[in-house]
Amino acid sequence: MDLSQRQLADIEAIRQLKARYFRLMDQKRWDEMRQVFTADVEVRTPDDTGDDTPTRGNDAFVDMLISMIGDVVTVHHGHMSEITFDGDDEASGVWSMEDHLWWPPQHGLGHMWGSGWYEEAYRRCEDGE
Repeated sequence: MDLSQRQLADIEAIRQLKARYFRLMDQKRWDEMRQVFTADVEVRTPDDTGDDTPTRGNDAFVDMLISMIGDVVTVHHGHMSEITFDGDDEASGVWSMEDHLWWPPQHGLGHMWGSGWYEEAYRRCEDGE
């Protein structure tokens, strides 16, 4: 399969976007983090009970992150991206991930080392992003 120059550029743009997501989360740059997502983003983060009720909207998602990890030292890594095109302006991706989280002592939670996958959908907006 031959990829066009535009598709190669789109893959790189998606990789840059995901890197920015991880960096801004770890740096707690919440206002910039809101700009990583479209206003109508839908995020599912299943919990241990299997509940995967979506969080809708970039503000709601970032506010949820702040409540969960606002005072937690985090290091996130995304690896081995698999990006496929689902149309001219749509793509999907799967990322292997690993993270480390260190809670402040008063939380009593210590350190967590996590791993898993991000499964994502992307779309090019009217502004070309």
